[in-house]
Amino acid sequence: MRKITVAMVLFPGFQLLDIAGPRDAFAEVRILSKGECEYEMLTVGTTRGMIPSSSGLTTQPDRTIFDPCPPFDTVIVPGGLGVFEVLEDSTLSDWLARQQKLSRRIAAVCNGAFAFGAAGLIDNRTVATHWMDVARLSVMFPKARVEPDLIHVKDGNVYTTAGVTAGIDLALVMIEEDFGRQMALDVAKYLIVYVRRAGGQSQFSPLLETQASDNTLVQDVQQYLLANLNLAHSVESLAKRLNMSPRNLSRIFSRECGIGLIAFLSNARIDAARRYLESTNRSISEIARRCGYESADALRRTFIRRLQVSPLEYRHRFRSGGADRRGSSTA
Repeated sequence: MRKITVAMVLFPGFQLLDIAGPRDAFAEVRILSKGECEYEMLTVGTTRGMIPSSSGLTTQPDRTIFDPCPPFDTVIVPGGLGVFEVLEDSTLSDWLARQQKLSRRIAAVCNGAFAFGAAGLIDNRTVATHWMDVARLSVMFPKARVEPDLIHVKDGNVYTTAGVTAGIDLALVMIEEDFGRQMALDVAKYLIVYVRRAGGQSQFSPLLETQASDNTLVQDVQQYLLANLNLAHSVESLAKRLNMSPRNLSRIFSRECGIGLIAFLSNARIDAARRYLESTNRSISEIARRCGYESADALRRTFIRRLQVSPLEYRHRFRSGGADRRGSSTA
């Protein structure tokens, strides 16, 4: 029987699903292989005694980072708001730095990547994290190459993932590495999840995150664009409307918003299209027209390029039960 040891780190305020999801996926391997393959899973606490998760459920770890530990094949660190508390002490960082050298692979789920950053494990590496934490991770650890749209990343023996349920995606990747694609597929079927999730994090996160600036001019431009997405816009046409030079408008907008004017407009259009797809039955052609796309095909190309899914597939995944019944769902 082939056995792989997995250590799952627990700290006060850890995200329970970051641990429970991969643990259940790994546990299925023994059942589906009829005992021929197995993950031996141990929880390792950063403190002694019961450790509360972010949801309030508590767990008694099998051992702590202060105890002598055998070499682990795989180490997994969950996310959770508590990760920022443990960063204030170097104890976990030092332990993780040692484990990265001793283990075949080491992984962080969600914002567990911050623990890796504090341990120096993501310098000059490509990493992923929850879309809400991308900017913060980039600022705190500027040597890391943070990919905002990836569900999971492997760089050397360091694995990182997007938020929460991406821990299951991570487990399936590891199962395929260890026991083959068929085993990963069988586990995915049992858990009723995709063995390879289509698209990236952008399909779950709002692309339009820039709030209207307090600067009156920029705020006016933003509000005008959001209210008139169906019109053809350019930096030149907007600058003419404001009686200023295109260069000056671009400079002021980028300084106040952190992104360019045309990038803001592009994000605004795709976000509006997403909201129509989620909450209405309007046709793809009508949505394209309302959001400023030349055609339904132009909207489809944009979705595939930006979100890696088509508008119809996006609607199928995210449409709410109380959608507006007007129109049809086809182009």
